[in-house]
Amino acid sequence: MSFCKDCVSGTVQLGEPQGKIEEINGVTTYIATPTVDYPKDKAVIVLTDVFGLPLTNNKLLADSFAANGFYTVVPDIFNGDSVPLSVLEGAEFKREEWAPNHGPAQTRPTIDKVISGLKDKGVKEFGATGYCFGARYVFDLAFENIIKVSVVSHPSMLEAPKDLQEYFDKSTAPLLINSCTHDDPFPFEKQEIADKIFGDGKFKPGYKREHFEGAKHGFAARGDRNDPKQKADMDGAFKNAVDWFLNYL
Repeated sequence: MSFCKDCVSGTVQLGEPQGKIEEINGVTTYIATPTVDYPKDKAVIVLTDVFGLPLTNNKLLADSFAANGFYTVVPDIFNGDSVPLSVLEGAEFKREEWAPNHGPAQTRPTIDKVISGLKDKGVKEFGATGYCFGARYVFDLAFENIIKVSVVSHPSMLEAPKDLQEYFDKSTAPLLINSCTHDDPFPFEKQEIADKIFGDGKFKPGYKREHFEGAKHGFAARGDRNDPKQKADMDGAFKNAVDWFLNYL
């Protein structure tokens, strides 16, 4: 599991989350419910960066999706062991000790439990949006067509062309990628490969890559909203995701 400095940096947002923490099938999950009528058979799953549920930003993102009419859940994909928020303030992060406990064998079963629990509640169609670490699992769910719609922002842990080609070959989920200029895990070379595989109408379910010039890895989840450019990029990536879900979910 590779990390770049931008994977564990960024800004904590101010705001009071409006949702609630509950257990879904034994998994601690943040749930944001629209205040207006919404389709009870659909849900958006937010698969987070390495800071997980403790990071207010991730809960506020879910609230924003709910404000746009989507029942939204944020499972604790780190099983109570997300990267400490103190790392954002400069504390030491021993990634070599943390990472072995957060591979697919530990993470995917947690996601599957939440999806199973939501199905038991009557949810039939899922959209998933993944940021950094979480984007890897959006792809894995799409490979199996468990989700109907995919959004990833500055994804980590994707091999190119391998994972991109597998998505093309196996998935029927329309794919939106929010990419940026300064992104070690998903650099311009991988972005070009994605466009070559999916672009020009080749991926029939639907494909779009939006590029945020000058932005860096993590911008869509941990940008500084006091900086006009970063705020505009965060809002732009979010709007892209909402529009994608409105169109395809």
